[in-house]
Amino acid sequence: MLRRLLRFLLRLAYRYRAYGVEALQTPGPVLLIPNHVSWLDWLFLYVLLDLDWKFVVSRQAAGYSFLHRWIMINRRTFPIDNHSPYAVKRLAEFLEGGGRLVLFAEGQISRTGSLMKVYEGAGLLLHKTRARVILCYLRGANRLRWSRQPGWRRWWPRITAHFAPPQSPPETPAHRAAEARERLTVWLQRAMMEQQFQVEQALGPDHVVDAVVEAARPVASRTALQDVTMQEVSYRRLLVGADLLGRRLAERLDPQARRVGVLLPNVNAAPITLLALWSRGRVPAILNYTTGPEIMQRCCEVAGLRQVVTSRAFLERAKLEVEPLTRAGIELIYLEDVRAGIRTPERLWGLIRHTLRPRTLSRIRRRHAPAAGRDTAAVVLFTSGSEGLPKGVELSHGNLLANLRQMLSVIAVLDSDRVFNALPLFHSFGLTVGTVLGLVRGLYVFLYPSPLHYRMIPSVVYDRQATILLSTNTFLHGYARSAHPYDFHTVRLIFSGAEKLQPETARLWADKFGVRVFEGYGVTECSPVVSANTPLAPRPGSTGQLLPGMEWRLEPVDGVREGGRLHLRGPNVMKGYLNPEANARFQAAGCWHDTGDIARVDEDGFLYILGRVKRFAKIGGEMVSLTAVEEALWGAFPELGGKLELAVVSRRDAEKGETLVLVTNDSRLTLEAARDVIRRRGLSNLYVPRERVVIGEIPKLGTGKVNHRALSELVEAGAQAGAG
Repeated sequence: MLRRLLRFLLRLAYRYRAYGVEALQTPGPVLLIPNHVSWLDWLFLYVLLDLDWKFVVSRQAAGYSFLHRWIMINRRTFPIDNHSPYAVKRLAEFLEGGGRLVLFAEGQISRTGSLMKVYEGAGLLLHKTRARVILCYLRGANRLRWSRQPGWRRWWPRITAHFAPPQSPPETPAHRAAEARERLTVWLQRAMMEQQFQVEQALGPDHVVDAVVEAARPVASRTALQDVTMQEVSYRRLLVGADLLGRRLAERLDPQARRVGVLLPNVNAAPITLLALWSRGRVPAILNYTTGPEIMQRCCEVAGLRQVVTSRAFLERAKLEVEPLTRAGIELIYLEDVRAGIRTPERLWGLIRHTLRPRTLSRIRRRHAPAAGRDTAAVVLFTSGSEGLPKGVELSHGNLLANLRQMLSVIAVLDSDRVFNALPLFHSFGLTVGTVLGLVRGLYVFLYPSPLHYRMIPSVVYDRQATILLSTNTFLHGYARSAHPYDFHTVRLIFSGAEKLQPETARLWADKFGVRVFEGYGVTECSPVVSANTPLAPRPGSTGQLLPGMEWRLEPVDGVREGGRLHLRGPNVMKGYLNPEANARFQAAGCWHDTGDIARVDEDGFLYILGRVKRFAKIGGEMVSLTAVEEALWGAFPELGGKLELAVVSRRDAEKGETLVLVTNDSRLTLEAARDVIRRRGLSNLYVPRERVVIGEIPKLGTGKVNHRALSELVEAGAQAGAG
């Protein structure tokens, strides 16, 4: 009777519902392991469990007060002494007798609102008893007033409980007890992350506009965006701006064209324009303005663009040549002209409407795109083109949101976090992680127009008190050389992607700023993040564990002894390419994306990128990784100063097929010095460059990666000129 009454009150107060409760009928030995985010978590479970289930509680915590003792020491609990070496033994004996236990494996209420570490005692218990496990994800309980997370909280949030089917822990027959305990603990933590992702994926919004609207409701007056003009845009103004801009753009856009080009830098207007287009059922194709007019025109042709939204001030300031676009019949729509048509009464009415009806933009989106869903195209991005011409990648709303949920299931992002993003929005890392993640999570996002301002960016990060920084190895190395040791004192999470994080860069940040850089791996076709090191699971040298929901396989490559060619599939993998031939290959492969990277995956799911297939040279019948040569040389010449740049490419050779060429901007770096370093690193003579080329500056893409295609062309042209 008491449980039925409590269940009714929970439904009334929190709209409480439970799913998968049939799993609770599993006979013992069985462990029910929920996430632990509030003081009331036990109550949401108590109203569902039969009388033989017991909650594992701490005697130390029960001693806080009379109320604690009354709740925690009774016939429905299993009190243990946390400091006793016999605690796990008592629990194991109870389970082996067919018992059923509720165990909060994190050991305490989460102080981040996200999953914290799982204590190894849970792994030891699984190793000793082989008990089956039922996972439970309490969704929304982190927003209760009785939680410990530092963000916004409510008296009556909506709460649901999601129970997974019982599963048996993996076998660990060949492992010692300590190793088996650790491996089972890692398995349990990964399983809890996987379940969180699956639940959020099933219940969360299917459209980016809806996700931003949902995140904006409780933080409407909080700053969402800020750029170098220091103009702040609140979440309410963000939605109003997207509504008004979308209405005016719709009057000028071709009603038959779904795709619309976007040519904008990192300013507040860029994400507002994306939301405006999304709310009107359009698909923005974001152009890379660093590639030059010819490549931009090729991208427009691939995407079938007839109109491009841009800014007259941006084109003048960046001195971009857009005449090839206009000559090709592409209409440029200037935001300055569109804004001029929005009158003050319209702005005031929009503000009132979005204040009284916060879901207005979602209603507009459904009116213009009623059939839009998870598989609807959201954005077209173009690959970096570091080794060939860019390809058009079509990502759906489901792809983007799945990737965000994958990241949020493994990284504790706080409501108070402040994101600093200098990576351009035409780069998938800058778009998804640097911008959309913050807006979908209700965070503050600062947009900086160029990652190349090595002296300015540290000062801006310091001034804006950023806590999350996203960058690449090249840019991080440049910031570290120029910054004051206190500039990054507020930064708690730095993620490096797009290129290999060099150990020298990681050491420099640790020594100078006391900050750990977390390396990840991603590709545009995967929205982009595939794996990431995190505070919960770091492994230096790797690119982190593969995200929940990712499938992978390695295909052998002729001549490559370690690893294989990495193929990926998952909810974050693209809809397809716009290029017909590339898309045909992707669809024929069952939507498995061939990354073109040589990789290996260890038994804990950590991914190691060994190099690109195109960045291997066949010398003496053996495949030699150019990336391995660069990594061996990187940071090995501190006496030459911090501005040293180098890269290794291969060129055709009449005798050996291919030969390695060391390209540098410093003539003091000799082949003899490079040869000594490579030999000290234990690499064979096949890895030693046979030629050296000195150039003023190594060509790079707008993302900071070396433009290997342009560099190889320079080296090949120089070799032919020398031969002539």
